[in-house]
Amino acid sequence: MAAMSWGDEFAGKRVVVTGACGIYGRWIAKAFDAVGAKLCLSDVKDKDLAAFAAELKLSDKDGLTHKTDLTDAASIDDLVASVAKAWGAADIVVNNAGIYPSGFLLDIDVKEWDRIIGVNLRAPFLVSRGFAKLMIRHKVKGSIVDISSGASRKMRRTVAPYCLSKTALDRLNKGFAIELAEFGIRVNIVEPGFAPGSTASPLTPAHVEATLAQIPLGRATLPNEAPDAVLFLCSSKAEYITGTTLTVDGGNSIGSLAVHQDKKRPG
Repeated sequence: MAAMSWGDEFAGKRVVVTGACGIYGRWIAKAFDAVGAKLCLSDVKDKDLAAFAAELKLSDKDGLTHKTDLTDAASIDDLVASVAKAWGAADIVVNNAGIYPSGFLLDIDVKEWDRIIGVNLRAPFLVSRGFAKLMIRHKVKGSIVDISSGASRKMRRTVAPYCLSKTALDRLNKGFAIELAEFGIRVNIVEPGFAPGSTASPLTPAHVEATLAQIPLGRATLPNEAPDAVLFLCSSKAEYITGTTLTVDGGNSIGSLAVHQDKKRPG
């Protein structure tokens, strides 16, 4: 399946992507790079960041990298300040970074709880707030997209804090959408599908197999699918869309294919 064609829609647009070295971060950054955007890649893994920047030849494209610790407010402030110094403001911000640790609520200690909420909720608040202020100062009618999950609506055993963080992110996103509308800044959510392979939140083969078996459309997400959704929401085609959620997950969040009785196929 080919990616959508955008022409010159994003040529020269200044785009910040957090968690840029993760699965979705790489796909989203590559999609924006392919359509001529200028990138600021943010990630806590400095070696991976340098390698990815070299792969995209960012130094030849007025691009930026920033080693950002999303659990540290000062590090996030420095990310915003670095972009302000280089570009003035960003046109697009993608809060992609997130973690998916597993554990029963009775077993999760407060440090792990704070880390989950810190990366998945507090960081998008600080990142969005910082870049929105730059957009307003420079009169940029920009776009912010939070990468969330169908877990915001579907509680899952052993990942309750993750689900909670994504439910709260939905409320935060809509709060920003309401308050930034007067400045022409649009704020939306993309909920991608299942893409195993994360090193930040590794999954067992059994987990991957079980999840794929229950997805209504029967497969994992493809590399272009979430980026196409992000680019659409950041484009002029979506200029009247804010505070919405675009779910691109093959039906994974609407229900399960699990059959708990011996039933034959329809027809």
